[in-house]
Amino acid sequence: MQKKQGKILRFGLIALAAATLLVTGFLLGRQHAPGNSETGAAKSGTASASKERKILFYRNPMNPAITSPVPAKDEMGMDYTPVYSDEGAAPAKKKTFEEEAEDFFAEDEESGAVPGLGPVVLDSKALSLAGVRLAPAESGHFTKSVRTVGRVTPDEARIFRVQTKISGWVETLYANTTGIAVKKGQPLLSLYSPQLVASQEEFLRARAAAREFSSSPDPETRAMGKNLMNAARKRLTLFDVPESFIRELEKTGRVKRLVTIFSPVTGLVLEKGVTLGQQVEPGAVLLTVADLSTVWVEADFYEQDAASLKEGQTALVTSSYDPGLSLSGRIVFLLPFLKPDSRTLTARLSFKNPGLALKPGMFVDVNLVSDFGESVSVPDTALLRTGARTVVFVEKGEGRFEPKAVTPGAAGQGRVQVLTGLSAGEKVVVSANFLMDSESRLAAAIEAASGAAASGGAK
Repeated sequence: MQKKQGKILRFGLIALAAATLLVTGFLLGRQHAPGNSETGAAKSGTASASKERKILFYRNPMNPAITSPVPAKDEMGMDYTPVYSDEGAAPAKKKTFEEEAEDFFAEDEESGAVPGLGPVVLDSKALSLAGVRLAPAESGHFTKSVRTVGRVTPDEARIFRVQTKISGWVETLYANTTGIAVKKGQPLLSLYSPQLVASQEEFLRARAAAREFSSSPDPETRAMGKNLMNAARKRLTLFDVPESFIRELEKTGRVKRLVTIFSPVTGLVLEKGVTLGQQVEPGAVLLTVADLSTVWVEADFYEQDAASLKEGQTALVTSSYDPGLSLSGRIVFLLPFLKPDSRTLTARLSFKNPGLALKPGMFVDVNLVSDFGESVSVPDTALLRTGARTVVFVEKGEGRFEPKAVTPGAAGQGRVQVLTGLSAGEKVVVSANFLMDSESRLAAAIEAASGAAASGGAK
């Protein structure tokens, strides 16, 4: 029994030793085999490849835009990935948001595109259903007509206030009604003034003294008499006594109890400040007379029309109560401020008034025509105002429409002057603009999304 167990033990030891030798030989053979050697073949292949490929720089594995000329690690401890010469040049520096936005708008300006809007392509059926209509941009003489309401007022330079420089009482009132027509030189009223009576008597005494002194052999005495008379005459003229009154006083030598005041101009009595028998003091306004042969029309214009107004510009007035009335005048003054309640600018126009057809207080229709010369214009329905800019959609053929930014000018008679951005002959959309706007914005959004996707795929 013991002999049998010894044989089994020896057999196991021999088998174990054989297995150990077999494994050791297999490993040694694998290490030196040319096709299966991981340390030899791989290392020699790597060394060979390293000698053939040149490292340009090292790239951050998490952010390819970050590079390093030498081996480095990122914040997480990961090694930078080498970039070899046969893999392409170094990536361009990443632009900031502001730089990308600047490039974006610069490209739009160079190409004539409108930021946020893209071209629209519609077939004939869609154009018909949407009601899209076109009109050409026209070049020609552009005028703007502005109509407003004006109020007739007297010309302030032709209003005269009749006053007196002496105190007295109204003895006779010829112009006794407001609105009465008077002619230049026509008597308006007569005053009794004790002060004026005393001045007349003084003048007559001075005249008598001058006559007496005129026969004196002494030159100084003669001069004194003459000076006294001249001083008395001047006193009367300072009281605004008419020269005819003084000549008559000098001729007759009789003092007049009343002095008559005459109209300084042909016109209408606008205001009557006295009544018969009333006492008046120096400086009091007795009557107000206006020459209405030329009148003003004051008209208010909105802010958007104020820029087309200028002094000297001609205007036409008509009246609804008199269809045959049509008078031509001109702007003589533009007030330098706006009315705060209505935000309007007042223009003062001057008109000849034959037959007193224009009466103070009357309302008339004012028509002004401004001439802007040769310019390009489009129907006002072609403009789409987005707030930041004004856009038109230009037909490019085959159902394609492109948005174009323009600079509008004056507007009138259903058309708008185009200062920049459009040439004569180009056809623009004049209806269904909001549909074109929504389609254009959608096209721009799709294009932007496609560009972003393509850019992301390239990375």
